[in-house]
Amino acid sequence: MPKRDDIRSILIPGSGPIVIGQAAEFDYSGTQAVKALRREGYRVILVNSNPATIMTDPDLADVTYIEPLTPEVLEAIIAQERPDALLPTVGGQTALNLALALSENGALERHGVTLIGASIRSIRAAEDRRDFRDTMLAAGIPIPAGGPVHSLAEAEALAEMAGYPLLVRASFALGGSGASWVQDPAGLPEAVRAAIAESPIRQAWIEQSVAGWKEYELEVMRDGAGNFVVVCSIENLDPMGVHTGDSITIAPAQTLTDREYQVLRDLARQVMEAVGVATGGANVQFAVDPRSGQVVVIEMNPRVSRSSALASKATGFPIAKIAALVAAGYTLDEITNDITGVTRVAFEPSLDYVVVKIPRWAFEKFPGVDVELGPQMKSVGEVMALGRTFPEALNKAVQSLEIGVDALDGTGSGEGRKGKDGNEGNPEFVEGLRRPAAGRLFALYRAIRAGVAVDELASVTGVDPWFLGQLVEIAALEQELMRWSPELIAEATPDFARLLRAAKQMGFADAHVARLLVKTHPHPSPLPQGEGVGFGELPSATGRWAGSQTLPSPTGEWAGSQMLPSPSVEWAGGQMLPSPSGRGAGGEGEIRALRHQLAILPTFQRVDTCAAEFEAQTPYLYSAYEHADEARPTDRRKILILGSGPNRIGQGVEFDYCCCQAAFALSAMDFETIMLNCNPETVSTDYDTADRLYFEPLTLEHVLNVVERERPEGVIVQFGGQTPLNLAEGLAAAGVPILGTAPQSIWLAEDRERFAALLDKLDIPQPENAIVRSLDEARIAAERIGYPVLVRPSFVLGGRAMAIVGHESQLAGFVEQALLAAPGQPLLVDQFMEDAYEIDVDALCDGERVVIGAIMQHIEEAGVHSGDSACVLPPYKVSAYHLDFVRDYTRRLGLALEVRGLMNVQFAIKDDIVYVLEVNPRASRTVPFASKATGLPLARLAAQIMAGKTLAELGVLEEPAVDGFFVKEAVLPFKKMPGADAILGPEMRSTGEVMGHAARFGHAFAKAQLAAGMGLPLGGAALISVNDYDKGAALKIARDLYRMGFSLYATDGTAAYLARTGLPVEPVNKVKQGSPHVVDLIRDGRVGLVVNTPLGQQAREEGSTIRIAATQMDVPLLTTLSAAAAAVAAIRALRAKDFKYRSLQDHYRTAGQR
Repeated sequence: MPKRDDIRSILIPGSGPIVIGQAAEFDYSGTQAVKALRREGYRVILVNSNPATIMTDPDLADVTYIEPLTPEVLEAIIAQERPDALLPTVGGQTALNLALALSENGALERHGVTLIGASIRSIRAAEDRRDFRDTMLAAGIPIPAGGPVHSLAEAEALAEMAGYPLLVRASFALGGSGASWVQDPAGLPEAVRAAIAESPIRQAWIEQSVAGWKEYELEVMRDGAGNFVVVCSIENLDPMGVHTGDSITIAPAQTLTDREYQVLRDLARQVMEAVGVATGGANVQFAVDPRSGQVVVIEMNPRVSRSSALASKATGFPIAKIAALVAAGYTLDEITNDITGVTRVAFEPSLDYVVVKIPRWAFEKFPGVDVELGPQMKSVGEVMALGRTFPEALNKAVQSLEIGVDALDGTGSGEGRKGKDGNEGNPEFVEGLRRPAAGRLFALYRAIRAGVAVDELASVTGVDPWFLGQLVEIAALEQELMRWSPELIAEATPDFARLLRAAKQMGFADAHVARLLVKTHPHPSPLPQGEGVGFGELPSATGRWAGSQTLPSPTGEWAGSQMLPSPSVEWAGGQMLPSPSGRGAGGEGEIRALRHQLAILPTFQRVDTCAAEFEAQTPYLYSAYEHADEARPTDRRKILILGSGPNRIGQGVEFDYCCCQAAFALSAMDFETIMLNCNPETVSTDYDTADRLYFEPLTLEHVLNVVERERPEGVIVQFGGQTPLNLAEGLAAAGVPILGTAPQSIWLAEDRERFAALLDKLDIPQPENAIVRSLDEARIAAERIGYPVLVRPSFVLGGRAMAIVGHESQLAGFVEQALLAAPGQPLLVDQFMEDAYEIDVDALCDGERVVIGAIMQHIEEAGVHSGDSACVLPPYKVSAYHLDFVRDYTRRLGLALEVRGLMNVQFAIKDDIVYVLEVNPRASRTVPFASKATGLPLARLAAQIMAGKTLAELGVLEEPAVDGFFVKEAVLPFKKMPGADAILGPEMRSTGEVMGHAARFGHAFAKAQLAAGMGLPLGGAALISVNDYDKGAALKIARDLYRMGFSLYATDGTAAYLARTGLPVEPVNKVKQGSPHVVDLIRDGRVGLVVNTPLGQQAREEGSTIRIAATQMDVPLLTTLSAAAAAVAAIRALRAKDFKYRSLQDHYRTAGQR
């Protein structure tokens, strides 16, 4: 079937901000769909609210709107753009819900828009739990017994019939939101309330528990001709009871017999047909009773899902791209497989390797939350690893997590050490494994190593004995390694070589092997020289390296970092690079050197979708310790880009955006681009983003392996956040050229002590500060500076362990946390700048010239992490006088640090003085937002600078002008973290961001709030509870709300203050004063807005109940007066109802940009 010619333009809604349950995988999916449809000649209109994505790059779609994803906004854009069709299957749950709403309100019919890729019937049948049940039962497909409820009374009646335990969940919800297990009648009321509140149709679903059953998923695809393929089978390590997004998953499924697999395959096809998915992809989830083999269908998603991205990267089958093409009319047997170049995608992928995904959590950011895993997803990111066997893939996945752990026993070199408990064999320890938690894999492995029987562990945890048996084999090999004496190791006998090769084939990290060899045999070194075996610094083409900030020119002369070596410059030093040798007993570098001596080197295998039946044309590679190598490096000039690893709070999709932009820019300069990353959600790990993709852990060992094989002219560490920066020192020590800003400048900016000295030298004001290395020093410094002080470590991202300390009694705990966050590094104790405005600047520098890219003002005052504060571009409350200082200090710092590429500077303005808080000579999380607002592609330009271009050559000489206001708002995950206090502070806690733009600030801020899911009320009642310091400023906010028709409630102190000014206000009790109190007021739905600004620990604790209740009830919560004032402006804008929606392309044309 040819593509449809009855449609010419297609609107694609995105998924919105990164939230728990809906993350970067939909940027990948949407990007694939847009590219595929544009190649087919369709005009593509993209609507998304997330500026951090590749999807919203103005060069990707024909028309790009960064606007709130609501039915009203989408209909307005449809009226303007007149698309022929809407594709709702690549934007997650958000896009499906929008399609349903636009159908129900008649917008699709009014504007003549056809739905492609899914039908309203299929969306309802899959997403509405009642419809899904009825559809499955009518088709004879087994499902758990259950039913829908809309009230507690209905729930109690159904529960009495079904019996406990029960699963309660919300219809049309995302990532298991509102879901919980209920063990007895006492837990039912709260579970039902939460599920109904979370469901957009106010419906909860109650069903019999299948907790403990094995869980499988099939990713399937169908076209309009009825062709059907299973793209990938996925098995969850954890049994039913843990949300699949929080479970370790394995592809292909390992414990299914062929007969069982065929049963699931047939059921998946029946489900697709019954639900009515005529074209596109779907995810079908199954539960299988391990005792009886009984199978039930849990659910299906008639769209591209989180698992679709994983399956796409696991198999090389681009599900979102193919789904878009079949939605446009193609059949599977008409679409060529990009990987082989000769087969069609109607052939089901076949894997001759194993893929493991491990989630990454951020519980350390949310003290007090329940860390037990259950049906509601809590992870913020994930990693994926490929290996020839399950143990190899599992170990590589653990190394990819970046939690300071590189082995299954939870040991490693960093802050995340899970350590030994010492009681692994105790019955209490084993029984504790029954409770699923983030670290259960490590505890399971330690129990196995302590001798606990596989059958016992399988019974307690529900983990299949086959997987536990694989852990037993890993433990046995560890024991073998620990038996070798230093003398035998030094002799490098064939037996030891075989054992070391076996360890590498199981995925053991060099650092892990080193620890095992030292554990029972302390010795100055297990190697003869103690510093590696015969490897020095890697020489340059002229016989020497002149430091990583300079690279040889094509003539072999040293010409500075603007020059890159030509292809004729040979890497000297044989087939390997030296690694930094570990000093002392058995360092990682020594094991690396020993492996080279024994010729135990990794090979690289290609993902080919066909288990080597056809040759792969696309270089999508992973490492293994095999005999054959499929890397086949070219002789082109090449640059290696290090990605950002797993998404986490503080380091998310913004950095993936920068990595992708760098790849695009360098490819356009005719460099061969090589991407190394381990995150299956991202666009950077799409096989056609860079010229070559290595899906590997971002560790020094694995990066050096790729460098040795590819011989790039340089490595870029500036775009992937803190992850690649942490590798820069090791890479430079190994003689690997670092492109862009020199590592020495990066470390200078990160080292708080040296950076403070630089500011003094440049005569740039900074908050009074001190460098400390102990609690006693911190006490002395804080006493001298005066409380409150800001305590922060060096070399961390996202404000990790940063805290405002108001009193000496709080100091010890915060200092201890900060020291743990950056072991061996000093701490900075800063004067806390109360009531200061904060400014963020992104700038470009080529070593000779600095050009400001964007100046952004934070909405919240100093003290709230920049990643959690809303910000506005251009600044709306900063004078031209102060901005001149901001520009001058930025230029001084860029030149002093010899920045080549991007830099970010953070300022505070207080008492008419502009202070510098910190400088990051790398890409910042604001780069995508600033690029979309200004039209200046900062990351692309920075990559070109790193490759030798100057700002003058690029034609970038002036700070870009901005038309109107652009507001970036943070999206916070408090609702997904029950018990977490929704208060903002110096440690970042947001998972994503949105953007609003308009001619006036209030309208832009209103759009941003709407996009972030904060539905500001137009009237009703507001609750105000502020600290004494804020009462004066709160008066204006209260008056403005009253004048707009709001009635006012306030806690006693605030109420008394407002009443004295003549404002009518109703006092309400604090919780400790008894019912009816402030939480009752919120839970009863009597207020639509809460303003709460605690000051001091006691006030924070007392006010936490207010904030938690507001979060649970979806009541807009404002915890700073600056945010409350901006919200008042936004409410005025919302009441005016005069919003306009403009594409980025139209905005740039009007503003004279691009």
